[in-house]
Amino acid sequence: MDYLEALRYLSERSGYDRGFVSNPFEREGIGLERTAWILRAAGNPERRYPSVHVAGTKGKGSTAACLASVLGAAGYRVGLYTSPHLHTFRERIQISGQPIDPELFAELTAELADANAALVGEHPDWGEATAFELATALALLAFARSRVDVAVVEVGLGGRLDATNVLLPEVAAITSISYDHMQILGSTLAEIAREKAGIIKPGRPVVSAPQHPEAEAVITRIAAERGAPLLLGGRDWAVEGSPARFSFRGPGGELHGLRLALRGAHQIENAGVALAVGQLLGERGLPIPEPALRRGLAEVQWPGRLEVVRERPCLVVDGAHNVDSAERLARAMREEFAWRRLILVLGIARDKDIPGIVRALAPLADEVVAVASHSPRAAPPERILAAASALQPPVAAHEAGSVAEALKAALAQAAPEDLILVTGSLYVVAEAREALGLAQADPQERALLFG
Repeated sequence: MDYLEALRYLSERSGYDRGFVSNPFEREGIGLERTAWILRAAGNPERRYPSVHVAGTKGKGSTAACLASVLGAAGYRVGLYTSPHLHTFRERIQISGQPIDPELFAELTAELADANAALVGEHPDWGEATAFELATALALLAFARSRVDVAVVEVGLGGRLDATNVLLPEVAAITSISYDHMQILGSTLAEIAREKAGIIKPGRPVVSAPQHPEAEAVITRIAAERGAPLLLGGRDWAVEGSPARFSFRGPGGELHGLRLALRGAHQIENAGVALAVGQLLGERGLPIPEPALRRGLAEVQWPGRLEVVRERPCLVVDGAHNVDSAERLARAMREEFAWRRLILVLGIARDKDIPGIVRALAPLADEVVAVASHSPRAAPPERILAAASALQPPVAAHEAGSVAEALKAALAQAAPEDLILVTGSLYVVAEAREALGLAQADPQERALLFG
């Protein structure tokens, strides 16, 4: 296989509406069984290095990025597995901050394809592994082949039945829990928290962000049942301040005058989770000196999250994709920016709460431009326009044929003191960054992934 052939192999096995994160409840538990079987066939590479497993509704990617950055600053060779990606699938599997090499990606995919065929031969009733299950096995195998010192692995969907839950991590982390993927994970915070807390392993410590009481009760109970020491935000650790200067207090002591490269007051909570995990890792043989903690947070990069990509007019891109993250984005915009007029370019996945996201963001705007990304999960712009028209007072809204067209028109009409905000999904953010020349997507890769 070459890289594109490897991608084609994965895309042919993609599920969850051609996305690469699969629905773990399609046949409950079978995806986890398939992933574990394939990893056994590959010699259980995930056992060759310590790991951190990160779940949550929002902030889990930012937390994983913070952890990878501070571990890298401490001199460790770090594997990072996240999803989705912005511009190339290889971004999902990073080694020391760099996307996996295309040749290694292809080589390991070919090995896993053989294992997948053997799986079907031995367990024909299980079916083939999905794209996300194979990508997870690929990441864990790549980290072993690359001899990482530690891996940081983000959950794809939920936690309890997610393919990444094959891990026995040194530390687990659960970021803020809110309503998302409700058609899959459950309609109450308690149900959703149960799925997220499924990553807690017997006797292994877990760090949680501050949670709504309903979610906190579930996490506390499951941790106690499994004998897993719990560091709970607001009870056992806390952060205070802003990204420009904040403090952390935890069982291992206090840190003051910290700086975080990520924008938005909500990001210091994610940094707090990372710092609490760092303290636990130090107790488990992976010490992170204070200078590395400080430098890692000050230099962390996580594109597409409240990212300023242009000045005058200011152009901000953010991957907020559910109601809670949209509300946090709206707060952060009011706190961090000023503008004369705001043009909102908005594209949302069709399985999200579109009216809720529009209600959170549209009041910021003088004009809403509804778009659809290339993703097959993108909602038609008409649904966004309908939600905008239902607002009181109404907001001027229209649609554009693409993200690139929306940006071109917005930039043509915006004055230097105006602001353009592009949000609603990471797919929309990726297309905006590409239209602005900040990154380049391979059209063959995009065609393979999205059809």
